[in-house]
Amino acid sequence: MAGETAAHETIAISDQAWRALEGAYDLQVHIGPDVIARRIDDIDCAKEFLARGLKGFVLKSHYVQTGERAQVVTKAVPGSRIFGAVTLNHSVGGLNPVAVELAGRSGCKIVWMPTVDAENETAGRLDGGSAKLPFWATIQRELAAEGISPPPLSVIDEAGELVEPARRCLERIAKHDMILATGHLGRREIFALVGAAGPMGVRNVLVTHAEFPSQNLTGDEQKALADMGALIEHCFTTAYTAKTTWEHIFANIRRTGVQRTVISTDLGQTINPPVAEGFAMFAQKLLDAGFSAADVRTMAVANPARLIGE
Repeated sequence: MAGETAAHETIAISDQAWRALEGAYDLQVHIGPDVIARRIDDIDCAKEFLARGLKGFVLKSHYVQTGERAQVVTKAVPGSRIFGAVTLNHSVGGLNPVAVELAGRSGCKIVWMPTVDAENETAGRLDGGSAKLPFWATIQRELAAEGISPPPLSVIDEAGELVEPARRCLERIAKHDMILATGHLGRREIFALVGAAGPMGVRNVLVTHAEFPSQNLTGDEQKALADMGALIEHCFTTAYTAKTTWEHIFANIRRTGVQRTVISTDLGQTINPPVAEGFAMFAQKLLDAGFSAADVRTMAVANPARLIGE
């Protein structure tokens, strides 16, 4: 979800960075085919990953379920492991347990809570400002202008309790042992969701791009969520496009601990680096900041593989 104006930081990638990513999984990529123009399609990205020694990725779309597509890509690129997902925006019926059930039956690994249609996410609204908008904001604003956008989605009621549709979705996530990802929800929603997940049988929870502006969780909040059983995701694009600083991400990782951290790219936008290259840039920045190659492997290889059951 990088903004339209990308930073152009030069990051030289060492062989050590590439080696640290051998067998890695990127749990959040935005690649084609998509309703938004992308710099690479899923088959070519799988080939690129394989050539670099990376294992695979999860296909994220804000608008469509990607389970069947992931199965085709995995077959088309032998040796790769590509997984589908679903994001609970209005295009799949919002907080729709049927969409989650079918995603589970299609082999999807991640269920993202609302992103572009989240009540907490204002970028796509007609009154949401105009500074550094994500690409998807244009689509959202066009839908709103045409009068076909339902009200924004929240997973909690006024008392801060999970709404019934959200609970039904958690039941389906638990049934199929999928990963619950928090999407673009706000902090009150994230804490409510993470608190309910374990008791409802959800084994794997991932807090989505914790430093992204619409979440912007503090280091203490991230640690608290990890203490509740979640893993915390940090994304390359958030710092690369200057939505936060590298130092802020690194401090938060140290606060929570690498054992409870996942690094992803959130890449695929036409103006940003290639996905595999961006992943290696992230690894390099971590190495340069004093994290060990073993630390990088924990965050890019071991933790993602455990989440997706590999």
